[in-house]
Amino acid sequence: MSGKFDRICATGGGAFDCYLVTPEPEKPVAAIVLASAIHGVDTDMLAITDALAACGSIVAVPDLFWRSIAGPLPRNDPRAARRAQPRLERIRTGEDDMTDTLRHLRTLPHFNGRAVVMGFCYGGPYAILGPKRLGFAAGICCHGSQMPDYLHELDGVREQLCLMWGDQDNHAPAGVLDAYRDLAARMENLDVHVFPGVQHGYMMRGSPSFDRAAHDFSMKRAGDILQSLGSAVP
Repeated sequence: MSGKFDRICATGGGAFDCYLVTPEPEKPVAAIVLASAIHGVDTDMLAITDALAACGSIVAVPDLFWRSIAGPLPRNDPRAARRAQPRLERIRTGEDDMTDTLRHLRTLPHFNGRAVVMGFCYGGPYAILGPKRLGFAAGICCHGSQMPDYLHELDGVREQLCLMWGDQDNHAPAGVLDAYRDLAARMENLDVHVFPGVQHGYMMRGSPSFDRAAHDFSMKRAGDILQSLGSAVP
């Protein structure tokens, strides 16, 4: 199965690239929209996309940085960090892109109308914002950053949420992990998993922090949530 880059019309004008893989199942399936790290839609994101799509899901990865420096950037490129600033403002602007991507998915004949958002690092907050107010049916976060600023957004969220970090993540110190674990103890729809000895960026094969066990666990959780929404994932 091979994906392609589509152009999606943006709210307020312009258009952005979105990597999209669309299987042809016997019945409509759920979709998953990936919100990338600051490096954009790079080979690491494409590998995750293709792996999820191989299980029978529709998968989309929008370029959230098209308004500044579009496209993927290498890990050692300082422009990657700069284009993500000011962080809260950039994430807020990207909410429109996530909504526009979901709107585009609704034009696909094999989409069942239910989508998960899966955020990585910079894209982590969309795991909460997507179900909170963007129309997504569930949210998954892998080594999300800036997450203390989004604790309050969990208020009123009823959709299924799964948030995952390593306990050695320098973007999620112990206080952040404890705050989310405390909330998980009170919210039936929130799961928080913390992997011992795992660092920031564990999902990315091109990162020295890549951790196979944590990666595989996170992919299985994504598959389980997709299946609960009516995906073709076995």
